[in-house]
Amino acid sequence: MPQLGLLHGRAWTVFLGQLRRPPGAVCIRAVRSHSQVAEALFASQLKPQEKSNFIIKTPKGTRDLSPQQMVVREKILNVVVSCFKRHGAKGLDTPAFELKDFDIAGQFDPMIPDAECLKIMCEILSELHLGDFLIKISWKDVRHEMVVKKGLAPEVADRIGDYVQCHGGISLVEQMFQDPRLSQNKQALEGLGDLKLLFEYLTVFGVAEKVSFDLSLARGLDYYTGVIYEAVLLQTPVHAEEEPLNVGSVAAGGRYDGLVGMFDPRGHKVPCVGLSIGVERIFSIVEQRMKTFGEKIRTTETQVFVATPQKNFLQERLKLIAELWDAGIKAELMYKNNPKLLPQLQYCENMGIPLVVIIGEQELKEGVIKLRSVPSREEVAIKRENLVAEVQKRLSES
Repeated sequence: MPQLGLLHGRAWTVFLGQLRRPPGAVCIRAVRSHSQVAEALFASQLKPQEKSNFIIKTPKGTRDLSPQQMVVREKILNVVVSCFKRHGAKGLDTPAFELKDFDIAGQFDPMIPDAECLKIMCEILSELHLGDFLIKISWKDVRHEMVVKKGLAPEVADRIGDYVQCHGGISLVEQMFQDPRLSQNKQALEGLGDLKLLFEYLTVFGVAEKVSFDLSLARGLDYYTGVIYEAVLLQTPVHAEEEPLNVGSVAAGGRYDGLVGMFDPRGHKVPCVGLSIGVERIFSIVEQRMKTFGEKIRTTETQVFVATPQKNFLQERLKLIAELWDAGIKAELMYKNNPKLLPQLQYCENMGIPLVVIIGEQELKEGVIKLRSVPSREEVAIKRENLVAEVQKRLSES
């Protein structure tokens, strides 16, 4: 059996705990101000002392995420999931995939679910602050859909093809309504009526300006049966007269009324419409922009750090941090009996912790606590019994 290098008891606990976690749930809890040293030490301890064939690798198609990357990813997922819940979604998890989809299944009046899906797309992309975006809508394989499935005459479908190079909102739909070849065909009128109704709902939702009717849009998946849509980010043009450039799709969806019936033993058809958010693509875009602009990312949510400038105050620090924890306040302290004050304060500045609670001999004698604002470096003395209330007040104001 391959021999592993010796690990300390704590390192074994962390290592085995990671092996027990399912993919995607890995959590790294670094040792506070010594996180880089600890990670390097842990990595060195995993190196075998003798030559070994035992190699730990990430599964194909996956990758490890650093604490900074995890923060970015979790923020994106929180925005997506919160929006889904706001629209009444029920959670569904599968062992094989990690998808961020929103689907509406059932028989409903035309275009109401479709309009909500487009509204959801707009909410998520706006909240993620990815920049300007546009949602293109069309329907699956225009000419085939019109001739084979909808029964339109080929010449009518060809007339629709004349509009493929056009794009716009309700005005384009109105223009197609005025075309004699289209207005005289029942099926064409029904389709245009649905699109007009969709834009009316989008106008009520306040997102019509973000949606463009674009017949050139084509989705490659065969299961789409009607309206399809795709959200793209637009690159700001260098010159004012230039049109925004498409820099990639970040969300897509459409209507797929026949897909569910394919998996039903009785072949029951369930009308469905849905959307999918490109979490991985959005993650890559956000990560790259943060690197470009040098944005600093907090890897913890710690609100208060409990510090001391003197020796033999570990128990007093433990009392204070327990009180903060019991009040639901996120707090840390340094895992040393007698830490020096300067490294404690530097750690708070590096990690973006807003408040420091300081206790020493003088504070203990006077029954007070020093509360330090990390950004301003201002310190005030407060009564010991008012600690939690004062911290909560400061946090609510920030």
